[in-house]
Amino acid sequence: MNRDTKDSLNDGAVVVLLVDDQMMVAEGIRRMLAGEDNIIYHYCNDPKKALETALKVRPSVILQDLIMPDVDGYSLVDEYRAHEGTRSIPVIVLSTREEPKDKSIAFERGANDYLVKLPDKIELVARIRAHSKSYLTQLQRDKAFTALRELQAELEKSNAELQKLSCLDGLTGIANRRRFDEFLQMECLRSARENTAMSLILIDIDYFKLYNDNYGHLAGDKCLQTVAEALSEVIQRPADLVARYGGEEFGVILPSTDIEGAVQIAKSLEEKIASLELPHEHSKIGDRITLSMGVTSRVACEGTKPAELIQLADQALYEAKASGRNRYRVAEEEA
Repeated sequence: MNRDTKDSLNDGAVVVLLVDDQMMVAEGIRRMLAGEDNIIYHYCNDPKKALETALKVRPSVILQDLIMPDVDGYSLVDEYRAHEGTRSIPVIVLSTREEPKDKSIAFERGANDYLVKLPDKIELVARIRAHSKSYLTQLQRDKAFTALRELQAELEKSNAELQKLSCLDGLTGIANRRRFDEFLQMECLRSARENTAMSLILIDIDYFKLYNDNYGHLAGDKCLQTVAEALSEVIQRPADLVARYGGEEFGVILPSTDIEGAVQIAKSLEEKIASLELPHEHSKIGDRITLSMGVTSRVACEGTKPAELIQLADQALYEAKASGRNRYRVAEEEA
């Protein structure tokens, strides 16, 4: 009886709360349970404090007198069943009468059992243990289900994080080639379904090998990060995607965008990189970091596949490089 009730529920102890205004009944029940192993006994003689006491001691079974001054046992059962903290605790109604009508009402109001007091000790203990065992088992099951749900939520969160990480480039933090390919495939299908144009821009940092050779790979990594951040600042529409295509190459996918809109984006990207004035003293076309870009636009339902769209943009990028770099070129079929 001195153990903490919360701990007792955790270790499977039976916690009994008797609510009865008669001290003789309380003493009789106490003596019946006194020699029983692993049973903790609590007593409340004021029915107005029954719910408060139950929430405090957290019984695994409540013995509830049916007839008491001012408050009847049925109303108390209603209170237990209405409160979240006591809703599922088994209630054994104790009564001086063995009337079928009284039993029927008790069960209708939510009681789990009905005994005529004072009951036989063996019967009382057996019923207390049976109802407590059922209740504690349910608590353990609920606890297990809650832990399982929490674990599932954590796993889903972890999987989402892993999925997110699997789609990001480790150096620049923008989408990686895998995400680029998936997104391009998805948007080609959307373009075909909705009969809308989509655009693609492939981007190359001019003479980046010379940058790495002269400034070192750490500086080269920093340059890639800075360029990726700048591109992302220009491409702010949630539907668009900026990705690291490979090495010093980037890709921009623009759903629901025609060639005029794509060209405007390419110009904005040029201006953004120029405004950064990133030093590149070993470039063959100036002393700042510049970009070459290939631009294309298609409606996928016209038969263009992702690989073909990439090929068109890549050819335009090649022409931008061949014609002097630091510029964009539109795929020939769009010119």
